[in-house]
Amino acid sequence: MDEKTAELRDIFVDATGAETVTESQESGRGSLTDRDDATVTRRVQELIATMRERYAFSSDLPDSAYERVVRAHFEGDGDGNDGSGESDDAGSDDAAIAADLASAAEDPNAELDAAPEISSEDVFRARMDLHLVRDDDREFPVEFEAVTRLVLAGATTAELAEELGIDAETAARCRRVAEADVESTRANHRFRDEFRELLTDVELEETHATDAREDGLREAAEDIETDVSF
Repeated sequence: MDEKTAELRDIFVDATGAETVTESQESGRGSLTDRDDATVTRRVQELIATMRERYAFSSDLPDSAYERVVRAHFEGDGDGNDGSGESDDAGSDDAAIAADLASAAEDPNAELDAAPEISSEDVFRARMDLHLVRDDDREFPVEFEAVTRLVLAGATTAELAEELGIDAETAARCRRVAEADVESTRANHRFRDEFRELLTDVELEETHATDAREDGLREAAEDIETDVSF
């Protein structure tokens, strides 16, 4: 279990008063072998479409841009990573990805249906929509655990800012990162892990073993009471 997952589990347990909850496992991811580029591309696109339908993406970027974001996130990811997809230096940074998307949008052969004015903030929102949270996304002037607890309790952005003594822009960013973490945990990190499985050579055996031990994390936040006093 990685450190961030352990922290989230502790938060969920504290909030719900229960060690585990049960739910049937998501359908299997299939074999890691015998996947050609076309198969990988098709599956990545299917995952993005599923996530868009389930979570209502916050960015106006098309699915083709989301595909470029997820590929860039895992670009160069190797055996040195812990298997969580949360390396500090996983792939390109948001500004570089935005520049690549903007360039591709101007290329008629790139098959990218997006406006050329793409910002690093657009890429950040897309990464959060895809559950691709990095360790440095959680680096704020306040304890991220406190942010997560407040988000789980239903705090608004304004309430986060007031409770934590931060400005509204920082509070909004904190909130989006925490929401992405919570969504990913509720889904048993299914999407993040399958993206990684498809786009890198890193085996997920250890991650899958961790998933099997942590079924309860996926829905542990569902029963949290929202009548918290601020």
